[in-house]
Amino acid sequence: MIDGLAYDESGAGPPVVLVHAGIADRRMWRHQVAELSARHRVIAYDWRGHGDSADPAEELVHHEDLLRLMDGLGVARAVLAGSSMGGSYAIEAALAAPHRVAGLVLISSGLSGHAWPAEMIAQARERVHSTVEADRLAAYRSGTAERIDPADLDAFATAHTLWQVAGPDRGIGDLDPQVWQQAFTMMRRVFERAWSRPPVPERHLAAARRLSEVAVPTMVVNGLADVPAIQAVSDVLTQEIPGARRLDLPATGHLPPLERPDQVNAAIRDFLRELDW
Repeated sequence: MIDGLAYDESGAGPPVVLVHAGIADRRMWRHQVAELSARHRVIAYDWRGHGDSADPAEELVHHEDLLRLMDGLGVARAVLAGSSMGGSYAIEAALAAPHRVAGLVLISSGLSGHAWPAEMIAQARERVHSTVEADRLAAYRSGTAERIDPADLDAFATAHTLWQVAGPDRGIGDLDPQVWQQAFTMMRRVFERAWSRPPVPERHLAAARRLSEVAVPTMVVNGLADVPAIQAVSDVLTQEIPGARRLDLPATGHLPPLERPDQVNAAIRDFLRELDW
C-alpha cells in the first residue's frame, strides 16, 4: 500500500496503470492484468475510499492520488487506461502532468465538468434510487445511518448493476452469470463503504473545458448497450480530443473490460503496439 492506496502489480516492461470505475474496484481489471502483464508492468489500484484502500480523511483529488501512486512506485511515465470516472481521472492526470502520460485508453468514460442530462438523472432515480425508502437513502448517503440494512444494499446494488452494467435496455440474462456476480459484488461493496461514512468534498480539473489540450494518443471504447448519456460522453471525447480514435462494442454495457475482455484486451494490446510502448 502506498499512501493508503492498495494496488497490485504484475509483469515487467513499459508501465500501464489501470484506473477502475466508480461502481467497481481494481478487481474489474483481472482479465487485462493477466493479458497485458506478458509484455508490460501492469498496475491496478483502488481509489481512495474503494476496495482495499483507506477512507479519505479530507478533500479527495483522484488524479493527484493517481500521480502520487506513480511516484511511489517509481513510474515516471505510463499509459493510463481508465473506466467510467476512472477515465475522467486519467484525463485529468494527463492535463495536470502531460509529461507523465504516454497515452490514454478511455472506456465508457466519465468526464469532470460535464453536466449529466436531466433524463439520465430521472432514470437513475426511477430505476435505482427508488429501491430504497427515501429517508433511509438520505441517511445512508449522509453517513448518518445507525445501521445499514443488508437488504437495502442488495436491492440498490442489484438495481444499479441492472441499469448500468447490463444497460437500460437489457436484463440480467444478457450478462454472463459470472460477470453479473462480480459486478454486483463490487457494486455492493462500493455502496457499503460510501454509506458507512460522511461524504468528503472532491476537487476536479473540469476537464470538459480542456479536452483540446490533451496531447497524447487516445483511444475511446464505448459499449453500445450502455446508458445513452454515458455514450454521449464518448462522442464528446472522440470529437474534442485531437486525433482520438474510437471502438464501439455491440451488446456491451458499462464495464467492457469485464464483459468483453477479449475485445478490450486486443484493442489495448494493438494500441500499445502502435505507440511502440
